[in-house]
Amino acid sequence: MDYIKVMRELIGDRPLLLVGTIVIAFKDDMILLQKRADIGVWGYPGGYMEIGETTEESAKREFKEETGLIANDIKLYGAFAGENRHYTYPNGHEVYCTDIVYTCFDFSQSDNAHDDEVTEVKWFPLNNLPKNIASSQKDIIEKFILEYRK
Repeated sequence: MDYIKVMRELIGDRPLLLVGTIVIAFKDDMILLQKRADIGVWGYPGGYMEIGETTEESAKREFKEETGLIANDIKLYGAFAGENRHYTYPNGHEVYCTDIVYTCFDFSQSDNAHDDEVTEVKWFPLNNLPKNIASSQKDIIEKFILEYRK
């Protein structure tokens, strides 16, 4: 069952409250970012939970779908919610999201490439991030980089 599709049929474009799961992956002072196909901006891999999933299962599933990598070991970083987690998609659908963020320093390649929600997956040096990072994700990325460098 596609929960979001069913809910959209019931409520239309009105705001949904959803739980998103995110994996921020690092290696050698670089962060892994993806470029979204729908809005053309960079951000971290992640997506919405499916009914019955744990946050860890959701984070690992989304990470694999969007990057083609397997997150072998993830650690809870934090939960983020509020007005800056409000999104309006190009089709007019609105969501307020509570993001559960994990970090990952241990990953491996899967047999799958990234899905069609993503046009590019790339490692960026922490001191040379792309300019067009999703505004709703920039604060979490910057916060983690500051803490990572301590």
